[in-house]
Amino acid sequence: MTTNIYISMLRGINVSGKNIIKMEVLKKVFEQLGFKNINTYLQSGNVIFSDSKSSSPASLQSLISSEINKKLGVNPSVIVLTKGELKKIIEQCPFAEDKEKKFIHYTFLSEPPRGYNLETINKKKASNEEVFISERAVYLYCPNGYGKTKLNNSFFEKILQTNATTRNFRSTNNILKIMEGEE
Repeated sequence: MTTNIYISMLRGINVSGKNIIKMEVLKKVFEQLGFKNINTYLQSGNVIFSDSKSSSPASLQSLISSEINKKLGVNPSVIVLTKGELKKIIEQCPFAEDKEKKFIHYTFLSEPPRGYNLETINKKKASNEEVFISERAVYLYCPNGYGKTKLNNSFFEKILQTNATTRNFRSTNNILKIMEGEE
């Protein structure tokens, strides 16, 4: 039986004292859904898990979001990627070789972006920022820090018409290492 490894990233929990979900409680929700090998990473809603069913990330996003809402009364955006999708996103980062890694961020998308205007994005970014959009991620280089960029989750959700959540370079790569250890 093949086991599929996924990362589920929740947006909008444990930020500024709002939508507090303890990771052990979140882990129990995933156990109740029948997932195995459940690991959480940091307190920001990163859950690595495996499932023997060949479920699509989109169906898992809906299932997990619904269950969290039902069990915990919180309705976060949930983005699910397979290990292969995450690895591909990391490998295709256009900034990984020549930019300072602490300023690289990945904004993960729940589905491919629709009908956006690149000019609107370029007008919003600072002159020293760089942005590249792919099917499941936006690559950001923010040398002034992510906290100061106008290219945040809410902006991308509006422009790209999809849910989004951002992780930094280090966290993203550490998540992949954990996923690769699950084999």
